[in-house]
Amino acid sequence: MGQSSYQILAEDAQGEIVVKKSRFLAHLTKVETEEEADAFVRSMKKQYWDARHNCSAFVIGSQNEITRCSDDGEPSGTAGRPMLEVLTGSGLHDTAAVVTRYFGGVLLGTGGLVRAYQSAVKEALSNAHLLTMRLCVPLEIRIPYPCLDRVKGMLEREGACLDIAYSEEVCIKAEVPAEKKDAVLAALVDETSGAARCKAGDARMAAV
Repeated sequence: MGQSSYQILAEDAQGEIVVKKSRFLAHLTKVETEEEADAFVRSMKKQYWDARHNCSAFVIGSQNEITRCSDDGEPSGTAGRPMLEVLTGSGLHDTAAVVTRYFGGVLLGTGGLVRAYQSAVKEALSNAHLLTMRLCVPLEIRIPYPCLDRVKGMLEREGACLDIAYSEEVCIKAEVPAEKKDAVLAALVDETSGAARCKAGDARMAAV
């Protein structure tokens, strides 16, 4: 399944820098498909229709299986590629970036453009809140009420995400890191003296 963990954006992020009177506005968003990334780029171009350039880059997949970038009229290799390098170097996945440039009347040169577009994306990243996606195993656990506090505490210590329903018995749905699955199942037996009934699903990536 590829990486056992990677990071994604928890929410959209923005950043702005000014270089020799040119404004560079960076926007980051989470995307899961190339179509979503393209739609985001179009929406930014529509919003900032009066800007000279709306350059873009995106990375999609746990292994960055899809990467694209565009200089949008800037000299070749001075915008989209540097932006993409910042994204891949950051360790973020499933992320699209658009940097809008309002020209300030002073030419920056190719090196200056590269540094400016990279810096704009870095500024947005510095403002970003991130989530870690980990390879997890979903568990559906049924236990008697007297076992709830012990089991809940154990699952929280192991990094599980909890959803608890109460009926004749307690039903807990949890996402357990895949590498901890066997230890958690063994702990469930110990904490409930064998009273726990557990059903494990297929491993999948989940936010923790």
